[in-house]
Amino acid sequence: MSIKSILAPAIISAMALSPLAADHVPGELIVKLKKDVAAENFFGHSLTGASLDRRIELSSGDLYVVKFNESLVSIDTLAKQMNERAEVEYAEPNFIYEIVKPIVHTNVLDEILNYQDASDNGAYYTPADAKFGKLWGLRNTGSNGPRGVNAVEGADVDALKAWEITKGDRAIKIAVIDTGIDYNHPDLRDQMWVNEAEANGQPGVDDDGNGYVDDIHGYDFANNDGDPIDGHSHGTHCAGTIGASHNAIGVAGVMRDVQFVAVKFLTDSGSGSTEAAIKSIDYATKIGVDIMSNSWGGGGRSEALQEAIERANDAGIVFTAAAGNSSTDNDSRPHYPSNYNVDNVISVAATTAADELASFSCYGRSTVHIGAPGHEILSTVKNGGYASYSGTSMATPHVSGVIGLFLAENKDLTPLQIRNKVMVTSDPVAALRGKTINSGRINAYNLLTNTIPERNEPNPEDWQTVDAPLFESAHPYSENEVMETVYEVEGAKFIRLRIRKFDLENRYDYIEIRDAKGTLIEKVTGSGENYTSFFAEGGTLKLTFKSDRSVQKWGFVIDQVDVQY
Repeated sequence: MSIKSILAPAIISAMALSPLAADHVPGELIVKLKKDVAAENFFGHSLTGASLDRRIELSSGDLYVVKFNESLVSIDTLAKQMNERAEVEYAEPNFIYEIVKPIVHTNVLDEILNYQDASDNGAYYTPADAKFGKLWGLRNTGSNGPRGVNAVEGADVDALKAWEITKGDRAIKIAVIDTGIDYNHPDLRDQMWVNEAEANGQPGVDDDGNGYVDDIHGYDFANNDGDPIDGHSHGTHCAGTIGASHNAIGVAGVMRDVQFVAVKFLTDSGSGSTEAAIKSIDYATKIGVDIMSNSWGGGGRSEALQEAIERANDAGIVFTAAAGNSSTDNDSRPHYPSNYNVDNVISVAATTAADELASFSCYGRSTVHIGAPGHEILSTVKNGGYASYSGTSMATPHVSGVIGLFLAENKDLTPLQIRNKVMVTSDPVAALRGKTINSGRINAYNLLTNTIPERNEPNPEDWQTVDAPLFESAHPYSENEVMETVYEVEGAKFIRLRIRKFDLENRYDYIEIRDAKGTLIEKVTGSGENYTSFFAEGGTLKLTFKSDRSVQKWGFVIDQVDVQY
């Protein structure tokens, strides 16, 4: 057995990533009191420099919003003081969340809208919608992907084969929790949930007694009224991917038959608070939706938001969530709500028409469940229009729609059982290895037929550790440095790296691990000892160490790999 190593030092510059800030509504804390604590007594006599502003009435009990002056006391200080009180379950900032901001491809819109599909689809049902041919996420022919992308035939959700089994069911209700929906859009108006009691009742009256006035198609928690019209386009775009009508105009959704509940908590500028998010989830739970589709995130970790998602899980509701667009590892840099460890949460990364992880997509070997098409996705936008967007926001509705198809045929599974089936029936994708829990892109046909693809993966019990030529930085290493080496183990079927010790500036200095084809396996940053990387097929690892021009730390030592034959 021999391991060859080729070292090639070089110098380049690197660009640092800015840390994610946990923005919040200035001067507001959300407080939950312990059971049997009287709010009137606690808030009436126990606050110094702060005052009770309002009550958040939820089906599970009340939360309270406290206001204070941040120029006099910091939010961290007041939250700490509140959390030390025996009467308080928790106190936390009223975080601000935003749409997982998409990339808008205005330069290709005219080309897309003039595209005519001339391909032969064989015997499969194919929507007659004029722009269906450009929906590579539903059917990737290898030639209908975005310009400049080497599209791979079949790198899609396998919609056509799935539609031979089901096209959905009008009984399935999906809450699009977002910026609202353009419910007048010609591709969406027939797909909207209609609250008949409110539609046929008196304006300004809560005709169905559910606590919300005039919620005909859903509710607007950003403006606290019954009109969730989308003034942004983000929510409308997500809805179109899930279930735009198969009506011979525009685009077609993953589901032909579905009902949308428009739940608006993000304003027309694309942001909203924890308070509005909790109310939105509580509302969707109360009216009995089957899926909540969530293409938003940010803020910080919120107990109140997690509890709302847990209540949705208890009600049997799937909660799909965009993994984020900051190209970072959610295992080490959490993104909420996709990072909540609740059984109904399905975190979604974005893939391209070339079956690669999109460059902007967040990922996480332990925290992101599935990949789905999310690059240059054509869908509906406000005012009856269409546009092409990129983002995990666009990948998430693909997953919501596929699960909607599954629920049309399978009524009795728990959200956790559904999540597990989504992962195990996914198509194995090499570019997602080490990036998602199951290294797979969602496949609707496999999910509906319980088809479990074979995965070329190592046996966890068969790894052998072998010595490798020393690959070591200076201690400390230099700025703007690049070091490279290649490890090759002849005859190995799988290989992974063992790092004896590393101490690198987190997120700015890192070791890249690639396979023989150049596919990125993993980036290692921060600090650790006796670390084992994700595996690559074959017996080759290409390693590159890169540092930037600021902080130089201790460095790294590598002298072993694990292999399987």
